[in-house]
Amino acid sequence: MMNCCVQNSPSRTGKPCLLVQAGLLLTMLGTLVGCQQSSEYPSRPITLVCPWAVGGGTDRVSRQMAVFLESELGVPVNVVNATGGQGVTGHSRGIRAKPDGYTISMMTLELSMLHWRNLTDLTWEDAAPLMSLNEDPAALFVKSDSPFQTVKDLEAAIKDRPGELKASGTAALAAWHLALAGWLISLDQKPTDVIWMPSQGSAPSLQELMTGDLDLVCCSLPEAKSLLVSGDVRCVGVMADERQVSEDFKDYPTLKEQGSDWTLAGWRGLGVAKDTPPEIQEKLVTVLKRIVSGEARVNGESFPEFMDRQGFDHTSRPTAEFAEFLKRNDELFGAILTRPEFQSVRSGPVGPNVFPAIAGGMFGLSLISVLIGSRRRPTVVEESSTPDASIQNATTSEGSTSPRALFFSGAVVAAVIFHMLAADVLGFVVTSAIILFVTSKLLGARVLTSAIVAIVASVGIYELFSGLLRVPLPIGIF
Repeated sequence: MMNCCVQNSPSRTGKPCLLVQAGLLLTMLGTLVGCQQSSEYPSRPITLVCPWAVGGGTDRVSRQMAVFLESELGVPVNVVNATGGQGVTGHSRGIRAKPDGYTISMMTLELSMLHWRNLTDLTWEDAAPLMSLNEDPAALFVKSDSPFQTVKDLEAAIKDRPGELKASGTAALAAWHLALAGWLISLDQKPTDVIWMPSQGSAPSLQELMTGDLDLVCCSLPEAKSLLVSGDVRCVGVMADERQVSEDFKDYPTLKEQGSDWTLAGWRGLGVAKDTPPEIQEKLVTVLKRIVSGEARVNGESFPEFMDRQGFDHTSRPTAEFAEFLKRNDELFGAILTRPEFQSVRSGPVGPNVFPAIAGGMFGLSLISVLIGSRRRPTVVEESSTPDASIQNATTSEGSTSPRALFFSGAVVAAVIFHMLAADVLGFVVTSAIILFVTSKLLGARVLTSAIVAIVASVGIYELFSGLLRVPLPIGIF
C-alpha cells in the first residue's frame, strides 16, 4: 500500500498528504478549544488568598470557607497562603488580581493599617467587599508555667523591666501588635516597653511561646484554643468589653475587669478586585449568604457550627454594611497610627518590594556576567560533519561567543519575559503553545510537528495542573 505522504510518482501532487496534515491540525485545534471552559461563572478553579501562615486563625477560617464555596459553586477552591510584606503580599495578590472572580481575598484588619504605615498604597477602596465573616477580640497569653498569673503581674514586670519582655503574634504593627501597643499606651507605657518579635501569624508565635523564646503572645482566643485546652498556655486577659459567650472562652477575664479600658478586635471578610463584574459579585454574595446563615451544609455541618466548634465568633456583615465598617476602621486606625506614640514603632524605609527588586537586579547582573564570561572563553573550534556552517559551534579567534549561541540565549530570556507579560492576557495554554511552537521551529522541527507538540503539551500541562493537581493557571482570552 502506497503512503500518501511519499511522493514517488509524478502523478502524486501531495494534496492528499496536505489534507491529512490539515485535518490533524484542525483536530488538535478543536481539542484545544474544546478543553476550554464555558463562559458561565464559575467554570474553573478559584483561588482564595490567605495573607497569613498555615495553622493560624485566618488560615483555618479560609480553608473551611473554601470547603463551603467549593460545595456551593461546584468548582475547586484552593487556598493559597501568600505571606510576607507584613500582610501586603497576600492582600495585594488577592485584591489586585484579575477582576474575573477567580481570585477571592480573605481580608483582615491589617488592610486598615498598611497604607497608613507607607507599606503600600492599597486600601479597602481597591476591593469590592463581599461580606465579613467574624470579629474576634485580642487576648494575652503566657505559658502555663509562666510566673505571670494575671494581667497585673504582666503590668508590674513591664514597669519594672521596660524593654526586656518579648512578645509576638503577627507581623510588626499588624493587628495583634497594635493591640498590644495600644494596651501599653493605655497603661502610660511606651509601645517599645515590650519587644515585639515579628512573625507570619499566631501559629508560629505560639510555638515560640512554647519553646520559651517569648514571654507572651497577643492573638485571638480561637487561635490559641488547642493549647488552652491542653493546658499548655494560659489566657490572662481578653481585650473586649464583655466576656465571650462561647462555652470554651466564657471563663477568661477581660482587661476591663482588671482595670484597663483598652479593647481591640480583629476581623475577617471576603472581597474581590474592585472591577469584578457585578453579576459575579452578586453570585458570590448569594452563595455567601447561604453559607454564613447556616443554610449550606457540608458533611452534616454548617459554617456557623464550625465557627462555634472552633471558638470563632461568626458575626457577619452584608456588603453595604461591611463597606461602611471598612471605612470606619480605616479612619480609626489612621487616627491611631499617626499618633506620636506610634512613630517609634513605625516600619523603617525598607518596604516589601525591596527584596524582590534586589533579587531582580542580581538576576540581571548574573545574566550580564554569564554573557561577558562566555566571550572570554578560550578559542574552541568543533568540527562538524554537517556542511552547513550556520550550525557549527565555534568561537572566533578573539574568543567571542558565536552569534547562534547569543541568539538562543536571547531567545530564552525573551520567552520568559513574553510569558510574564502575556500569560494573564492570552492565558497559559495560548502563551505556552506559542513559546513551544517557536522553540520547536528554532530547533528545526517541521511546522506540523511543532504545532502538534505545542498544542498537546500546553493543553496537557494545563489539564494536569488545573484538573488533577487543582492548581489554577491563567485562562486569559478563554
